[in-house]
Amino acid sequence: MTNSSSLRIGYLISKYPAVSHTFILREIAAVRQRGIAVEVASINEAGDRKAMTQAEMDEAASTFYVKQAGAMGALKALAALGLRHPGKLFAGIGLAFKLGRMEPRRTLLCMFYLAEAAILAEWMRDRSLNHLHVHFATPAATVALLLKEIAPVTFSMMVHGPDEFYDVSSYYLAEKITAARFVVCISFFAQSQLMKLSSGSEWQKFDIARLGVDCSHFAPRPFRASPEVFEILCVGRLVAAKGQRILIEAAEQLARLGRSFQLRFVGDGPDRNDLKRLVESKGLSAHARFEGAINQDRIQEFYRQADIFALASFAEGIPVVLMEAMAMEIPCVSTAINGIPELIRDGVDGLLVAPSDADGLAAALARLMDEPALRESIGKAGRQRVLESYEISASADRLRDVFEKRLRTP
Repeated sequence: MTNSSSLRIGYLISKYPAVSHTFILREIAAVRQRGIAVEVASINEAGDRKAMTQAEMDEAASTFYVKQAGAMGALKALAALGLRHPGKLFAGIGLAFKLGRMEPRRTLLCMFYLAEAAILAEWMRDRSLNHLHVHFATPAATVALLLKEIAPVTFSMMVHGPDEFYDVSSYYLAEKITAARFVVCISFFAQSQLMKLSSGSEWQKFDIARLGVDCSHFAPRPFRASPEVFEILCVGRLVAAKGQRILIEAAEQLARLGRSFQLRFVGDGPDRNDLKRLVESKGLSAHARFEGAINQDRIQEFYRQADIFALASFAEGIPVVLMEAMAMEIPCVSTAINGIPELIRDGVDGLLVAPSDADGLAAALARLMDEPALRESIGKAGRQRVLESYEISASADRLRDVFEKRLRTP
């Protein structure tokens, strides 16, 4: 193992810890185990700490929350910057106006980001940190972009996609690529989108480091060859991009065929009420349950009960929930989009259907119900796929190597 004892970095996340992003917590723990000292800042509060696991509560206790400084803290940080380095403050204001593109609302938002960057600059100086790694190329990375303008620090970002790729102008993705010291991509799909946005001279900044799961924690659940009621599990935020409406349409077809199943949605989001109304309108209330947001201490209860895992997404990076389900030998049905085919090979590690194809999704689910041997073989192949390419120990080794290569080289 590379000696990383003197390497210290900051991590910046929009909201940490978060139920939907527990993989970040696991990643940080694994990187720390490899000798890199990581201190974490979060733009927003973590939320309901009573619903957290013990590990999440421990992380929350040591995380720096930028917005806790409030308006007075932001003004003090900006004033301190102006007194120490007036040129840097004016440079930051200039960049904020440039990013604002003469639009009042956008410019005001960028000025708020500048204030958050000033608060972060104080935090990093107090801790002698000179590099900040940001998860997602979203507004938190915009704060890092402004931070680089006002403080003697560098930043990198881990790009997941696909949200950042749909509005590259609002996310200032090209500007972030240019300013970043390096960029970590979780998939070849993500890297290809950054290559599309940047000149060939920037491509040397890109590294692939996949997300991963702990396969000893997500161990195989008991296989049921002939369940009386098939348990179909979908884990994810209840938002349009996850395609839950298509999954409900597929479930309607299964119900019309007299199939015996229970479809469980684990997660919460703005579409919850609309999805519940859709279930009721299709007469599926006896077949579908909405379990709400579940923390990592309880999620395995649902994985262990599942006979099939279904994710009908329209847009994804490479979903960690698919890795978790595959690690537990749950046969998965998902869509052939974005980074998912890098994880699932159709007919080998899972079944892939076209996005928005309710008929194809229903057929794939029915096929798995009818063929226990296929369910078992795909489940076992899925776990092997994760063990070989998405196990967290190997993923953390790769990320450590990226940090070593990029941050120890002048």
